[in-house]
Amino acid sequence: MVAPGLVLGLVLPLILWADRSAGIGFRFASYISNDMVLQKEPAGAVIWGFGTPGAAVTVTLHQGQETIMKKVTSVKAHFDTWMVVLDPMKAGGPFEVMAQQTLEKMNFTLRVHDVLFGDVWLCSGQSNMQMTVLQVFNATRELSNTAAYQSVRIFSVSPIQAEQELEDLVAVDLQWSKPTSENLGHGYFKYMSAVCWLFGRHLYDTLQYPIGLIASSWGGTPIKAWSSGRSLEACGVPKQGSVPYNSVTGPSKHSVLWNAMIHPLRNMTLKGVVWYQGESNINYNTDLYNCTFPALIEDWRETFHRGSQGQTERFFPFGFVQLSSDLSKKSSDDGFPQIRWHQTADFGYVPNPKMPNTFMAVAMDLCDRDSPFGSIHPRDKQTVAYRLHLGARALAYGEKNLTFEGPLPEKIELLAHEGLLNLTYYQQIQVQKRDNKIFEISCCSDHQCKWLPASMNTFSTQSLTLAIDSCQGTVVALRYAWTTWPCEYKQCPLYHPSSALPAPPFIAFITDQGSGHQSNVAK
Repeated sequence: MVAPGLVLGLVLPLILWADRSAGIGFRFASYISNDMVLQKEPAGAVIWGFGTPGAAVTVTLHQGQETIMKKVTSVKAHFDTWMVVLDPMKAGGPFEVMAQQTLEKMNFTLRVHDVLFGDVWLCSGQSNMQMTVLQVFNATRELSNTAAYQSVRIFSVSPIQAEQELEDLVAVDLQWSKPTSENLGHGYFKYMSAVCWLFGRHLYDTLQYPIGLIASSWGGTPIKAWSSGRSLEACGVPKQGSVPYNSVTGPSKHSVLWNAMIHPLRNMTLKGVVWYQGESNINYNTDLYNCTFPALIEDWRETFHRGSQGQTERFFPFGFVQLSSDLSKKSSDDGFPQIRWHQTADFGYVPNPKMPNTFMAVAMDLCDRDSPFGSIHPRDKQTVAYRLHLGARALAYGEKNLTFEGPLPEKIELLAHEGLLNLTYYQQIQVQKRDNKIFEISCCSDHQCKWLPASMNTFSTQSLTLAIDSCQGTVVALRYAWTTWPCEYKQCPLYHPSSALPAPPFIAFITDQGSGHQSNVAK
């Protein structure tokens, strides 16, 4: 028989442990912390976390001693999660968010401080998105330029992969922080993305209200690692155990980064996404990229819209960087021009019918022969971010009369009897230099076709003629900058005169061989 005192000694700690355990699981989602930015009006920010099933949770927003709003919810029984949507808030701060869980007579309280409302952008992709400010041109100057940008807050997801979709992030490299030279330049390819930071800095200069930046990237990764199973299935992407390609050095299994690094963020209310990826697909599922990339955009949009209870716009703005250049690839018909084209769903421009509300930064003229990180990692991320932010200002913020893309021809006229092709552009063009190889025509005779250079002839403010007398057969197509390394740094032949934006690469087919026939290429 056990003595009564011993029984009490055993039971009392169990009761105390049970009381305390009711609050052990009560927490915010991993990315809700001090110094964070929540999405401002017109959307409502989502606050969520984990708790004890059946408990009531009250979320209060404070500014100083003033209570701005209260929201009450309960913890879902089967998921151990709770969620509230705050009323839309104007940009500004700081605020305190308090969450209190009540179960019977027990209360547990969580607080996060110095919370701002502004616009939240997610930045994702592979190593060119992962490069830090320490790795860009003029790094020392850029790292010291943080004092004026303390309302641009940064957050970095840890590189983790998972076989199943995760509810929350397993680990965080950099919790929400004010920018410093230390967290912006924390080693190579670690913590905060330079493209993301510089993009956000440009937005802040324009908007003058808080910007939240979330970096979630992993170098050497193909697009299928970032895609859900749904979108991969829709594009018929084969499942392969191993990937014998030099361009793929990171995780490559279906959806493993979507599962661990994107899906856990889905409840967050976002303004938009910027993306820099594609190098790992230059010889891996290349032909599928014109499906997998638009499918990823569509699936991310649907998932974030649903996860945020409809607060993230269904067709939120999605910006991306068209691939730059790489010295290690010699052939003009390799994966780089193919991926650049497929990044636009084979339209040559965005937005387009398959990729609505998207914007693109052309980077093929930002090559870097001497990059210590390899020419595939050019150091001029400032120009990349500048070009991205122009697209964001036009597409995401509706700024009118802003040039955010380089010139594309809207009409191609075959003047066969004169041995010329006449290109009419929908924007003004600046011919920076004559290049007799960057334009090529597909010349066909005796059932065989080959690409021949078409030299630049005459030009005006919106038109350009090409000499095609090198073709003794039939001209069936025209392409521009269809090579891995189209030009030297900022030395492509065609730019927009005032914005200095380069003409993007394109390919166009000439179907009617009658003299004077017009082919439409762009909008």
